[in-house]
Amino acid sequence: MLFSSTVFLLAFLPATLVVYFLVPQKHIKAKNLILLVASLIFYGWGEPKYILVMLASILFNYIMAIGIGKYRTKGLLALCVAGNLGILGFFKYTNFVIETINGMFGGGLGLLNIALPIGISFYTFQTMSYVIDVYRGKVAVQKDFIALAAYVTLFPQLIAGPIVRYSDVMDQLEMRKTQAEQVTEGIRRFIIGLGKKILLANQVAVVWTAVSSSGEIGVLTAWMGALCFTFQIYFDFSGYSDMAIGLGKIFGFDYLENFNYPYISSSITEFWRRWHMSLSSWFKEYLYVPLGGNRKGLTRQIINIAIVWALTGLWHGASWNFLLWGVYYGILLIIEKAGLLEFLKKHKVVGTIYTLVIVIIGWVFFSTEDMGQAFEYIKMMFGSGGALIDNQFLYFANGRIWLFLACVVGSTPLPTMMAKQARENLKGKALFYNLIETAVLLVIFMLCISFLVSGSYNPFLYFRF
Repeated sequence: MLFSSTVFLLAFLPATLVVYFLVPQKHIKAKNLILLVASLIFYGWGEPKYILVMLASILFNYIMAIGIGKYRTKGLLALCVAGNLGILGFFKYTNFVIETINGMFGGGLGLLNIALPIGISFYTFQTMSYVIDVYRGKVAVQKDFIALAAYVTLFPQLIAGPIVRYSDVMDQLEMRKTQAEQVTEGIRRFIIGLGKKILLANQVAVVWTAVSSSGEIGVLTAWMGALCFTFQIYFDFSGYSDMAIGLGKIFGFDYLENFNYPYISSSITEFWRRWHMSLSSWFKEYLYVPLGGNRKGLTRQIINIAIVWALTGLWHGASWNFLLWGVYYGILLIIEKAGLLEFLKKHKVVGTIYTLVIVIIGWVFFSTEDMGQAFEYIKMMFGSGGALIDNQFLYFANGRIWLFLACVVGSTPLPTMMAKQARENLKGKALFYNLIETAVLLVIFMLCISFLVSGSYNPFLYFRF
């Protein structure tokens, strides 16, 4: 089921909210059970057979955490991590390994008929972080299976994150109160995220799809297409995160932010502090730091960065383009650590331009599984197609100028700053400001509904991870 679907917006969510809020706040276990059942329905709507895989993963980690909490042995922890990675590896990487072996040795091994369970990378990382934190003594063992299962399956963040650590919500699983202000903020955040997805991401996706399938194109058309994907993936994924955070607030959970205007970064190092922050912090805490981080000299730090970013690339998908994308960023981060970062800090404008160009090129690798096609596209961005401007560029630039401007402005803090300034200017007229904000949100919501009713399938990009 999609957040950006009429089934979710007009049936599933209202029904879940009614049932959830009919239960008094003091009955937290009953509320957790309602969320668990609702989340399983939400997940099973698209692929019910993989509910069993997710529940098996939860049960495995539930049992292992009890053992690890009691005995605190590295052997049990290693077994648990291996089990989690084994499940993830089987579903996500088996066919990739077979294809690689066939390509290298000319074998005829048959591919397995394995579909990737939606969200498996996200919930596997969540359960692993829980067990590792139990081993470290950072969190207590959760002996209530319903509570643990509700944490893992909670539908606002189940499919595409953010990656929520158990330590961030463990108190809220035991006791939470949903205040009116929190619900209001949750609704506001959800509608903003929905607008990002429907009104921005889906619309620039049309341009990227048309340009990327056009064959030979002019330089500006190639850059426009790549820029459209750059906006598409940002508004798609940050929009989903906004909706997840907003829904979490409505149900009494406070999820950490996942994006912080990454396209205003002045270095790649800064970009990865702002983009998909829950994933970056996960790899840092559970892989980079345990490997030694930057504590064992420059050579070891470079090796650690290379390992982390190769795995970050593969986490996104079982394909060579994702590995190349991860290695691409690993190399850039190493170069910045070696001295470039100091220059970029002193020259912010140069750093911002450099970062945007690097990121846009990186998204071409990310979006195109055929690496030959990716390199051909990048060559056209730098002139191999011949013409600087072609008719396709003029067509899209003329017809969607306001969409492009909205994407540019929307990817900066400017709208938030303007809203904050308006709130301060109308400090003595809170009711007037609230009426304006409510009207704007209603317009956004109604526009989204109209696009959904008349539109076509609009999956989130990160569902495949």
